[in-house]
Amino acid sequence: MGYNPSKHHRRSIRLGGYDYSTENAYYVTACTQNRECLFGKIEAGEMVLNDAGRMVEQWFQELGSKFADLLCDAFVCMPNHVHFVVVNAGADLRVFPRDDSLGEHAGSPLHVVVQWFKTMTTNEYIRGVKQRGWLPFDRRLWQRNYWERIIRNDSELCHIRQYIRENPSQWECDHLHEPQDQTRACPPNSLSN
Repeated sequence: MGYNPSKHHRRSIRLGGYDYSTENAYYVTACTQNRECLFGKIEAGEMVLNDAGRMVEQWFQELGSKFADLLCDAFVCMPNHVHFVVVNAGADLRVFPRDDSLGEHAGSPLHVVVQWFKTMTTNEYIRGVKQRGWLPFDRRLWQRNYWERIIRNDSELCHIRQYIRENPSQWECDHLHEPQDQTRACPPNSLSN
């Protein structure tokens, strides 16, 4: 079945008209396909990474090496998703020429950063399945899209960092956690919108 734009269209969850390559801090959440728990487990409120989870964490740290204008901030790898904050510090003028029509230095677009992260972790995960017996995944490691939020001020950044830091201890209430018992009562995720 071929692509038909009248039937096959995806609604973008990005902020319309916003340039995601501008200087700013961004909060990103990416989930595994079908929310498969592939990266470890939560024990006593702490995330215990398996080899795959440690690999994902290492590739997050590599973002700053791949994208010279990017600073890696907060990060957590959960059993079936990651949360992280990256700060786009603006373009390195030796690499990206200034666009005077915009009046700003454009840096690495967020979608390029996330796609590179997903590609590198997927390729290494495939090697782990073949060579180290990691759990296989269904068609793709990551869900097609990801959630992002433009961080608007220091207070919001502090709140998001705290949420990321405390995420393992809140696993039972996490909206990305689908326990066997669906009757749990948990507070709503304050970062959902």
